[in-house]
Amino acid sequence: MTVDAEKNGGRRRALGRGLEALLPQAPASAASPEGSPDGRPFEVPVEQIDRNPYQTRKHFDGTALQELAASIRAVGVIQPVLVRRVEGGRYQLVAGERRWLASQQAGRATIPVVVAAMNDTQAMEATIVENLQRADLNPMEQARAFERLAREFRMTQEQIAVRTGKDRASIANFLRLLRLPEELQTLVEAGSLSFGHARALLALESKEQMLRAAQKIAVLSMSVRQAESYVKGLIDPQRKASVEQPRPDFRDPNVREIENTLQTALGMRVTIEDRKGRGRVVIEYGDLEGFDLLTERLLATGR
Repeated sequence: MTVDAEKNGGRRRALGRGLEALLPQAPASAASPEGSPDGRPFEVPVEQIDRNPYQTRKHFDGTALQELAASIRAVGVIQPVLVRRVEGGRYQLVAGERRWLASQQAGRATIPVVVAAMNDTQAMEATIVENLQRADLNPMEQARAFERLAREFRMTQEQIAVRTGKDRASIANFLRLLRLPEELQTLVEAGSLSFGHARALLALESKEQMLRAAQKIAVLSMSVRQAESYVKGLIDPQRKASVEQPRPDFRDPNVREIENTLQTALGMRVTIEDRKGRGRVVIEYGDLEGFDLLTERLLATGR
């Protein structure tokens, strides 16, 4: 399936309408269960619902899931899950897997659902895009989701940007993570290797170089900037003497965590210079398009 790019006027339009932008406009009889001609949510046994094979998310926070299950025991499921009908009188999840899993943990026999008339292609795209709208996907999950949209729907990075509300530069940076060796992808997925550190390692050519560099970066607790300098020294031996022994990063761990979070969200290098509660935030962009995208995001937060 090929998705045409939006006109320039809607190029940066985010998917603010949620999944309704992806759902086919089917008659009520096609999208609603028997007995619910108005399309209202209805209860379905949790055991009658199957997991979505197109689900991008692989890891769920156990504590958060337990908290959601406790809430469901107390007040029930507030927002129905989105499903579609499949063979054998069963249903397949399109969106809402956390609520479905938590409902099982909570011991609920049924869960409220809304049925949408969707074919395999529509269900796949809706599931991937719905996951990308979530803020807590780890960088590798985002990278694989973007890659699936490009591979299975033949979307360009610009088209993916339009469909997901992400900027094209960020999409390109996430896709580059798939060049990492599997060992390093696992570390990024677990949060042991930050997005910024991973980007620095991608400047190296071989798997062996990346693995050795990652080990040294971890041992010396390098900041992202130090890691970038160290990698440049590996590429250009003339620089090596000045970066062979970078000093450990003794900054507040909370500052480093926020720095990494901002880098992941913006797809750009972010440095926080904090001195006892005073300092500055430096955001680096690579070209004028990156500057324009950064400006759009900063202005949008104040609206």
